[in-house]
Amino acid sequence: MLRKPYLFLAFFLFGTYGTAQRIDLTVPTGAPLRVYLTKRLPKRLDEPVQARLIEPLFAFDREVAPAGSSLVGKIVRLDPVSKMMRASAILGGDFTPLHQAEVQFTTLVLPGGREVPLQTIETVGLNSIFVVSPPKKAKKQSTPNTGVLGTAKQTARDQINAQLSARTQGVIDLVRGPDKKERLIDFLVMKLPYHPQWVRKGTRFDPELSSPLQFGETAIEPAALRLLASQPPADTVVHARLITPLNSLTATQGEKVEALLTQPLFAPNHQLILPEGARLSGAVTMVHRARWFHRGGQLRFNFQNIDLPPGVTLPQFVAKRPVIKAPAQLDGAESGSKATLKVDSEGTAKATESKTRFLAPALALLVASRAADNDAGKHTASGTGEPNVSGRTLGGGLGFGLVGSLLAQKSPTFGKAMGYYGLAWSVYLNIVARGQEVEFGKNAVVDIRFGAHKPPAAASKLIAKNAP
Repeated sequence: MLRKPYLFLAFFLFGTYGTAQRIDLTVPTGAPLRVYLTKRLPKRLDEPVQARLIEPLFAFDREVAPAGSSLVGKIVRLDPVSKMMRASAILGGDFTPLHQAEVQFTTLVLPGGREVPLQTIETVGLNSIFVVSPPKKAKKQSTPNTGVLGTAKQTARDQINAQLSARTQGVIDLVRGPDKKERLIDFLVMKLPYHPQWVRKGTRFDPELSSPLQFGETAIEPAALRLLASQPPADTVVHARLITPLNSLTATQGEKVEALLTQPLFAPNHQLILPEGARLSGAVTMVHRARWFHRGGQLRFNFQNIDLPPGVTLPQFVAKRPVIKAPAQLDGAESGSKATLKVDSEGTAKATESKTRFLAPALALLVASRAADNDAGKHTASGTGEPNVSGRTLGGGLGFGLVGSLLAQKSPTFGKAMGYYGLAWSVYLNIVARGQEVEFGKNAVVDIRFGAHKPPAAASKLIAKNAP
């Protein structure tokens, strides 16, 4: 029989901390699975699909599916490409009936072999390729992730930095990546008038779950949640996905913005601050549309409020949390358009384009000048006396693709006109036209930084010097 002091202590602990809170470990409907194909996928109906997770899946405070887990699915539909894409392919000499493959995933296979049924919305591949980095030397394994006490052995900063190295690379970066021989064969085959169709190895997919993915439930003691929904430390970065699509062309100042955390955030003392699924809400604070001469759009937004996931409540002994003291701002993002996004120190996302676009007008000028060189005194190497066949062929192709090159054989004047037409079009597209807009699609991946913006070192010294 317990003595009175022990009875009092037990009553105090029970009354202070309460009973454990039961949490469902669920990846909700609509959550995207960021995956890449592990092998080339022929575009045939019911063709099996094999892919792997690029980033791990989290549920509340723990990892439920690590990066590298396998996904199995199949092609469920083949849709013809748009008429514009079809016409462009024909003008380029490709007469293949082009299709887009709609893929659906049905099974998640964890590293231990456990199979988890799932259902995703039909989706097509993205215009980006994931390049698998070479494996690094194995490091000493830490204790397996077992929730608040296990997952918390890494801070949120560590978790995010581990994922930044697994981000996707654009198609333009493939020239420096592996599988050069395979890519060269793909390039040559695609130049044939008729060719087989496939989805390239490494192609990115972001299929959304059409039903929740269940991993059971867990019980968490209230003492482990004493920092839940508290103010994150300054300079803390979290990994999230936007659930509000944004575009600098249509966005308005004051428009509501919401995001969901895709990874939990822990304090340096390993206490959980924000679980996976926590909702951040804020508003657009600045927007500029793209302008002529390739001046890209700009967009800025921040977050002021945190809401816990549905079904998660604060322990009774924890007071209601205030709103975020200092607005959380954008720290990094993946682009949803052709432009590259750059995020400055104030959280402004700017659409930028490569300076290499100026090479296209320079090349077009060279081709146009060659097409216009129809001096009758110049002869081909064969001595036939036919003037400037190569020049007008290039000029016709520059202006109107394969059809232009064929028509230019009948008329040097047509080849010359098409050369100038192609030059004008290239100058317009690469120099005069409007820049790209800042675009964030639904589920766009973003990094969000908490804490007030720190002024540059020079500005800090000036403020200190002028301070009373």
